[in-house]
Amino acid sequence: MLGAAGYAGWKYVLPWWKTQPPPASGGELKVFVLDVGPVNGDSMLIVSPSGKTILIDAGDAGKGKVILEVLKRNNIQQLDYFIATHPHPDHIGGADEVMKVTKVLNVIDNGEPPDVPESLLPQAKPTPTSRNAPRTRPRTTSRTASVIKFYEEYKEAVTNSGAQYEKAGLSKQYDIGGGARLTVFAPSEPLFTRDQMKTGGNLPNANSIVIRLDYGDFSMLLTGDAEEQTEHRMLTKDLNLRTTIIKVAHHGSKYATSEPFVDRVKPRVAIVSCGEWNRYGHPAQVVLDRLKTAGATLYRTDMHGEISIITRGRENDFAVKTSKELKGDVWEGRMAQKDDSTRTGFIAYGDFGPPPKPKKPSK
Repeated sequence: MLGAAGYAGWKYVLPWWKTQPPPASGGELKVFVLDVGPVNGDSMLIVSPSGKTILIDAGDAGKGKVILEVLKRNNIQQLDYFIATHPHPDHIGGADEVMKVTKVLNVIDNGEPPDVPESLLPQAKPTPTSRNAPRTRPRTTSRTASVIKFYEEYKEAVTNSGAQYEKAGLSKQYDIGGGARLTVFAPSEPLFTRDQMKTGGNLPNANSIVIRLDYGDFSMLLTGDAEEQTEHRMLTKDLNLRTTIIKVAHHGSKYATSEPFVDRVKPRVAIVSCGEWNRYGHPAQVVLDRLKTAGATLYRTDMHGEISIITRGRENDFAVKTSKELKGDVWEGRMAQKDDSTRTGFIAYGDFGPPPKPKKPSK
């Protein structure tokens, strides 16, 4: 009997015990969902109870100044971790601006380059007919350079920062001090391919990093731009998806936050990071309806501005504050002008600008 009990403990209890987060220290954990609008974008700052700092994404180009202002306001001189969820400009476009003036100790991303359409890849000139004519190398067009400029600037900034680089790995855990912990829930190998995006969704988004933040009885699921395919894969794995707060995936796109996923997560609070100038119908009405049915309290950066969460890790002990007073119906979605799916040729390299001005009525 003792042997059987020991085996059961080793087989079942020990693996479960290893997944449990450390006890909360009682200090304050702070999470800031930054307002990097009015175009779409994501950026989140975590300050652990021990003072460790984690920046997840950095908005689009030009939004580094927003992040730097938040760092200054919170007296932060260095970042322990910068996590780039995936190579889209609205997530890492401002990273170089931050890294040029802020010390970063560690950088984590998914190891994937941008998914550049073949029409924008460098094209080789025809081989000369003369045997003695010099051969030419494939030429990078100015258009190609412009669409990946944000990524080249990000890579250069990482190199110049001297930060320790690491590729995200499924189930990898990071102790960020004071009893707080980060766990990687996605991506998992093999990574998604374009063929798997034929039903909708975007390839770089589907391979986005997803992280769970735990601190005592408080938890938060940080989903980047994960798509429904990412959610389905997480649902098939032995992951603790139920969470206190969810940062809604892909700015509230209709291609994410599926009903089965919401049913498993059961969030008490949902936060959407989106811009009022986005053209893709973010957040989608169908997504907002699912969250409302689930009983979640909803916050949106396009309507609430910067959103901050403070907790000491005790049950039911967290406060959500916003920088703007709500005006309008938070449960009203946006109408789409474009479809954000790989199958429709969605690129997402700076294509987020203000909506076109309404045409003047003809006389």
